[in-house]
Amino acid sequence: MGIVKISDPLHEEVRKSSNVMSRSMNAQAEFWLKMGMLAERNPQLTFHQIIERELAKENGVVSHTVDSTVNTASNALKLLQEEA
Repeated sequence: MGIVKISDPLHEEVRKSSNVMSRSMNAQAEFWLKMGMLAERNPQLTFHQIIERELAKENGVVSHTVDSTVNTASNALKLLQEEA
């Protein structure tokens, strides 16, 4: 555990969002950090696909929907690149 310094405006956004989402400020900040990290590592996925995948992992289920969507998108991108 450590301390992360953030700007006052961002701190205020964390506070507001934590109230709306019924999370502690730390839980809200951690959620945003985790989602940002996952989004950077998986730029082909939407927010909802990331959530679906994380829920599936938590439940010990492989998320075929996300995997097939990613594979379809990857295949389409490869075809477009080959045509170019």
